[in-house]
Amino acid sequence: MRTPSLWEDMVAQRPEHSVWYATRMRTMAAEGADLAGEARFVDAMVPRGARILDAGCGPGRVAAALTAVGHTAVGVDVDPVLIEAAREDHPDGTWVVGDLAELDLAAHEITDPFDVIVCAGNVMTFLGHGTHTSALERMRAHLAPEGRIAVGFGTSRGYEPEAFFADVEAAGLRTDVRFSTWDLRPYADGSDFLVAILRAA
Repeated sequence: MRTPSLWEDMVAQRPEHSVWYATRMRTMAAEGADLAGEARFVDAMVPRGARILDAGCGPGRVAAALTAVGHTAVGVDVDPVLIEAAREDHPDGTWVVGDLAELDLAAHEITDPFDVIVCAGNVMTFLGHGTHTSALERMRAHLAPEGRIAVGFGTSRGYEPEAFFADVEAAGLRTDVRFSTWDLRPYADGSDFLVAILRAA
């Protein structure tokens, strides 16, 4: 039996939350907020025309920004409401409803591996209990041979960095570098945010 994500648990208690979140992102974009910081980070990791997976894409802001600068991006999210918002706002994109802990894009006829997988927006902290290693394993399975994973999340949201790094190792990955922000500030013990670049061990 599949373990529901914490996001799904929250939406089950507050069904309006998904619509609220999509509306919030649209409002911020309309007001000119900078919503592309993670996309700039990922864009710098690869040559133009790379294949990129936005894992936990929500309404699609990161994947859409990467597509706009010339990459081939695919977005996947467990929330069908957010995927529908992505399809409405970015109709040229490729959007898939799916649980990262059971990620199988071949089932959606997406078979080419990815140069980078980006997992932003605190997605790791919303995964189901005990599914973090599985999600990282499934991401690794979708990487190109020299591919990398960029993961970012708040460190005070119930998923400690030490647990994350243990899960990284258990998933057959290793950490190349760590930052405390998407704009490359150094990571230190006690940082309230973590950005880690991973690759297959």
